[in-house]
Amino acid sequence: MDDFKYRAFISYSHRDRLWADWLHKGLESYRPPKQLVGTATPHGIVPKRVAPVFRDREELSSATDLGGVLNAALRDSACQIIICSPNSAQSRWVNEEILAFKRMGREDRIFCLIVGGEPNATDMPGREAEECFPPAARFRLGPDGKLSDARTEPVAADARPGKDGRHNAKLKIIAGLLAVGFDSLRRREQQRRNRRLFVVACASVSGMVVTSGLAGYALIQRAAAQRQTVRAEQEARTANETTRFLVDLFKISDPGEARGNSVTAREMLDKGAARVDRELAAQPAIQATLMDTLGTVYVGLGLYPQARPLLDRAVEERRRLDGDGGDPLALSNSLDHRGDLEYLQAEFASAEKDYLEAIRIDSLRPTDTNSRIALANALHGLGFLLANEGRYAEAERDLRDALARQRALYGDVHPDIARTLKDLARALADAGDLNQAIPIMESAVAMQRRLRGSEPHPDLAQAINDLALLLRRRGDFSDAAADYVEALALKRRLYGERHPEIASGLENLAGALQDSGDLAGAEANYRLALSMNRELLGNDHPNVARTLHNLASLQYDRGETEEALATLGESLAIYRKVYPDGHRQLAFTLNTLGFWLALAGRYSDAEHDVNEALDMRRRLLGDKHPDVASSLVTLAHLDVAERKYSDAVDAARSAAQIYTASFSATHWRTAFAESAEGAALSGMGRYGEAEPLLVRSNAILSKAADAPQFVRQLAARYLDLLQRHGRAARTTGGQ
Repeated sequence: MDDFKYRAFISYSHRDRLWADWLHKGLESYRPPKQLVGTATPHGIVPKRVAPVFRDREELSSATDLGGVLNAALRDSACQIIICSPNSAQSRWVNEEILAFKRMGREDRIFCLIVGGEPNATDMPGREAEECFPPAARFRLGPDGKLSDARTEPVAADARPGKDGRHNAKLKIIAGLLAVGFDSLRRREQQRRNRRLFVVACASVSGMVVTSGLAGYALIQRAAAQRQTVRAEQEARTANETTRFLVDLFKISDPGEARGNSVTAREMLDKGAARVDRELAAQPAIQATLMDTLGTVYVGLGLYPQARPLLDRAVEERRRLDGDGGDPLALSNSLDHRGDLEYLQAEFASAEKDYLEAIRIDSLRPTDTNSRIALANALHGLGFLLANEGRYAEAERDLRDALARQRALYGDVHPDIARTLKDLARALADAGDLNQAIPIMESAVAMQRRLRGSEPHPDLAQAINDLALLLRRRGDFSDAAADYVEALALKRRLYGERHPEIASGLENLAGALQDSGDLAGAEANYRLALSMNRELLGNDHPNVARTLHNLASLQYDRGETEEALATLGESLAIYRKVYPDGHRQLAFTLNTLGFWLALAGRYSDAEHDVNEALDMRRRLLGDKHPDVASSLVTLAHLDVAERKYSDAVDAARSAAQIYTASFSATHWRTAFAESAEGAALSGMGRYGEAEPLLVRSNAILSKAADAPQFVRQLAARYLDLLQRHGRAARTTGGQ
């Protein structure tokens, strides 16, 4: 072996660079045990060091020319080490390096380090893509210098979790390079470690006896400084590796894999998610960071099934690292991000649990600025969740708490403060307090304008959009439309003419036009938004289902009942496909469909849909959520139509109790529930009890600008029927 310049040549795919770095450093720094140095082995005399080891880093320019430098390095290397993974198994360059080394007559000096995938997976139907051995490692070389059909069993160390582990795998490779027994090397390694620990322990005890006071203080200070240094180095390494990974992600390494010469964001995300799992197993902290990052990007694109496993694994890995002394703030951030996703997937109990755990972690370090920021963010997320659960008092409490903490951190003006103001306004509006909500929303818009100036920004566009929503609820349709137009103009400057955000802006504008009576303008915008969403997101996306639902409401307002039912059926089919386990939006669509079917006289179909929506809402949201009350009201009106008056009274009263607790006794939703109860009592001939309910509910609904038109019309019809029944009764009594 003394005739060779290099102890070994490491062959690997550039995607496994972190493993190559780790192995190269481990081999170069390794010192064989003194008892073995100078021992004669089949590979020569055991040296004092394993180094030098050759590690190529440049990919080659053609499939067959390894280049003069690499050929020389291979000739000058006593052994070859292959870092085996699905990446190297598919790398033509790794395969060529193995072939070249075998052609030099050194087939018995090739050692494999398995870091991912599965050995011989090409023999396992359906798992071929997991193969970790390159073809040249799996087959022997024939007399003609080409691979034969004869299989070989590569000598391999396995660094995968649950196998040899990284340390033992490295020792197995070293044992192969030196041609010494692995057990002997491992025992001597352990003996060397024990001696070192004994020396350290003795020195420590002696040091404590001699200089227990001053030295102890100095050691504590030094340890603290070292911890800070290690943490800074870890953060810098994480930042560098994350930057490298993301830069590589945006490189088009193989134009043949893209459509033409372009790669979509979704394609890059999918490639990145696959690479994170393969390439970063040796760097769990960096792997967790990138899983968290890619997961949140998937969430932003509405690709929740793709996001969930990434965020789950980020939480799991960071929880494990936190138990080993890792950064608790990183765990808190991942819990916060997963909570956001769980909210979007209507897993409210799980989301609340994650937010509360993040809040607990962040609260343990009250003087750490980053923890204070994370705590404010988690409180904001929890408040937003509680508002959507109908727990408005708790939501207002947490959002105001987040707001106070953000003001203490940032002063009076900051993007986070503006966002929390916006969401507090939405929560107050959903609770029925538009008078308090609109000024707060206006302050959020004013702060965003101050922060952004004349430049467009997504947060400014969203704040203006949400102000328009509240104005629309109050019945200020012209002002709402003007704000929607401004928000849409900002989005066009940000995203161009074709983007999901543009489709959303068109849809919002259509809703304002619909409310103001411009049904033709509303339909044009709905259909443009629908076409854009289908083109950009595909036919089975929640945004497409939402636009179809809104278009159906327009058709229904126009009296096109059958067209509306068909369009809503399309929306429902998409939601069922996207949310097979149920979702708040799916339940909303089912409830709407059931209500329309009831008004159309199709009671059997209506009853099925309304009860499914009610069961889903109870399962997802609990028994006291306003959405549950909405289903109960729909069921009550259906029971009135089917003359099940007693059932209708029970459902309506339950709904009114929930609405009163969530909103108020004078909210239009409470009034609508009372109108159903009044209609049922009227049907039972209990006119004296029905009349005050119907008069009161009709008075409230007639003045509620944010109440849907069909709600006001139905309540008015119930009152009219009661009055006609009363006149008929008086006429009959006079006779």
